[in-house]
Amino acid sequence: MQIYRSLQAIQQDLQLGVITCEALIQSYLKRIKEHSHLNAFLEVFEAESLERAKEIDAKVKGASAGRLAGMVIGIKDNICYKGHRVSASSRILENFESLFSATAVERLLEEDAIIIGRLNCDEFAMGSTNENSAYGAVRNPLNTQHVPGGSSGGSAAAVAADLCLAALGSDTGGSIRQPASFCGLVGYKPTYSMVSRWGLIAYASSFDQIGPLTHSVTDAAIITEVIAGADEFDSTCTSRAIPSFDLKPIKKARIGYLKSTLESPALDREIKQHLLNQIEQLRAQGHEVEAVDFPYLDYVVPTYYVLTTAEASSNLSRYDGIHFGYRSPQATDIPSTYEKSRTEGFGTEVKRRIMLGTFVLSAGYYDAYYTKAQKVRRLLSNKTLEIFERCDFILSPTSPHTALQIDQKYDDPTQLYLEDIFTVHANIVGCPAISLPTGVHSNGLPYGIQLMAPAFKDDQLLAFSHQIINR
Repeated sequence: MQIYRSLQAIQQDLQLGVITCEALIQSYLKRIKEHSHLNAFLEVFEAESLERAKEIDAKVKGASAGRLAGMVIGIKDNICYKGHRVSASSRILENFESLFSATAVERLLEEDAIIIGRLNCDEFAMGSTNENSAYGAVRNPLNTQHVPGGSSGGSAAAVAADLCLAALGSDTGGSIRQPASFCGLVGYKPTYSMVSRWGLIAYASSFDQIGPLTHSVTDAAIITEVIAGADEFDSTCTSRAIPSFDLKPIKKARIGYLKSTLESPALDREIKQHLLNQIEQLRAQGHEVEAVDFPYLDYVVPTYYVLTTAEASSNLSRYDGIHFGYRSPQATDIPSTYEKSRTEGFGTEVKRRIMLGTFVLSAGYYDAYYTKAQKVRRLLSNKTLEIFERCDFILSPTSPHTALQIDQKYDDPTQLYLEDIFTVHANIVGCPAISLPTGVHSNGLPYGIQLMAPAFKDDQLLAFSHQIINR
C-alpha cells in the first residue's frame, strides 16, 4: 500500500474504494513492527484499531462517516484515553489505567479518527531529546543516531516514519515545535486555552497546551478545528467560538523577525542563512518584513524554568505513593513511603525540576524568584503585544540547530534547557506558534522556521503557514 501524507488523499481513496480503513490500519501496524527499533510506541492498540476501522468502513459506505474518517493518529503518553494505560513515560504511573478520556481524545473519536497507540515521551513532558523516558530513548527515523527532539519525541518520530498519519503532542515550552523541526514536520501549538487540558497530565498548568504534529498544515488545521473549543471540564478553556480554518491566502502580511534570535551565538550558520533567505523570499512576494527589537531573549529561559518548575512541584506532589502512583515496597511508615516512592518512581530530570520548583516556592525565596518571574512574564507579554501592534506575525528559527546525537554528554545538565531559547516565548505569553519544515542542513537533517501570531489569531497563523509551505 502507498504511504499517505494527507487526510485528503486518504479520504479520496476511501471514497473511490481504492483502500479501506481496515487495510490502512493493517499497513500501519506492519510498519510499526518494522520500525520497533525507533521505540516510538509504548503500546499499540492493534485489535481495537482494526475493529474500529471496520466500523468506520461501514460508515463510509453508508455516507455517515465523520470529518476525520481515515485519520490514523497516535497520542502522547500524557493524554488520557479511557480504559487504556497512561504513564507520562514514568515508572511512578506504570500500569495506571485511565478512568476517562481527555476532551481532545473524545472529540477525535466523535469524528471517527482511529487511535492506533500511545507514544513515548520525556517523563512528565520534561525534556528536549526524549531520552528522559523511563522506557528508553526514542530515535529519529531520519537518522537513528540522533534524537527526535522532546518532549513529544515519540509523536514526531511516529509521524515522520509514517507509523500513523498524525499525532497529538503537548507543548509546554516547545515540546511539539522542536521535535517537528528535528523530524521535518509541521508542529503547531494553539493559543493557550484554545484546546481543553482536561485529561492532559499536567506539567505546568499555565503553559501546557495540546496540539498536532502532521505532514501538512491542512491536517493540523482540521485536527485543531475538531479538538478546540469550550469545555465544561476545563475552566481555563476559552468560551470563544472557534473560527473555521479555511486557509485563505493572505496577500500582504506584516512580519517582524526578532533580531536577537539571528544574533544568538547558539544559532547554526546554515539555519541563520536559511532564515535570511526566507525573509527575502517573503519580501519578494509582497509582504512587509522588518527587524524588531526584543531585548529580553536572555530572560525567557530563566523565567520559563522558574515558573514551570514551580508549577511542576505543585502538580507532581500528588504522586506520593499514597494518593497516586507507585508505592515503594521498602516503605515502612508515612515519611519513608513519601521519600522512597518518589525517589524510586521519578527519574533524574523530573526530580531535578521538582526540587528546583520547591526551592523557588519556599519561604524566603518566593518573592526573590517566583514573584519576580511572574513580573518578568508580564513584561515579556507587554513587549510581545507591542510588537503585534505593528506586525501580524513574528518570525524566528524554531531551534538553534538540527537534531542532537543520542547520548550526547553535558558537563552541566541545564545546558539542555537552552534548547528552548526560541520556543518558550510563545508559551510564556500564550500565543499560538507553529514550526514549518522549510530547510535541510548539509548534515542531511531537517530544520524548521517558527511563526507566532497574536492570541486567538490561529486561523491567520495557519493560513499564512499553509501559504509558505505551498508557495
